[in-house]
Amino acid sequence: MRRLTLGGRREGLASGSYWVKSSLSFSNGNCVEVASLPDGGVGVRNSRNSKGPVLRFTSDEWHAFLGGAQNGEFDRFGKE
Repeated sequence: MRRLTLGGRREGLASGSYWVKSSLSFSNGNCVEVASLPDGGVGVRNSRNSKGPVLRFTSDEWHAFLGGAQNGEFDRFGKE
């Protein structure tokens, strides 16, 4: 598994939110950004639309997703 490095910027959702995007993101902006939310949750948004909707997850939901991704549970998606 390749480790991603992250770059970030402060803006948007709440004062002090720090959005991070993978350094492996394409220059056309096809990526998502992730931020810790003031309530302890995690926000996810489209990097091309920083003023658009934000998906919000609890800490437990986010860690369950990350665990599934690390275990390969989603590897079949996006394949033809």
